[in-house]
Amino acid sequence: MNFQEAVSTVFSKYADFTGRAGRAEFWWFALFNLIASVILGLIDQAIFGQEILGIIFALGVLLPGIAVAARRLHDIGRSGWWLLIGLIPLIGWIVLLYWYISEGTPGANQYGPQPA
Repeated sequence: MNFQEAVSTVFSKYADFTGRAGRAEFWWFALFNLIASVILGLIDQAIFGQEILGIIFALGVLLPGIAVAARRLHDIGRSGWWLLIGLIPLIGWIVLLYWYISEGTPGANQYGPQPA
């Protein structure tokens, strides 16, 4: 899966918390968020002097970001509710990062077939 396919897939499944998302889909979307946030931050500072476009963008990608993260956890055989472990500072973030970089379950699991 390439950058464009990943971003397109995430936005086409805007609030879909079912199924699985592979590492490529998750990390390409994370890169898209980073690049867009930096660009919008620069535009905000140049034009407005404060964060306006960045906040609007962040609100627009919040739900698909949570959905793709839940689908990523489904890929390793975990429930999307495990995202709440990120509320524990540092330890929760490290655990989530480890799960995000882990290889998915080969073949089908209880959340669906292996992503392409």
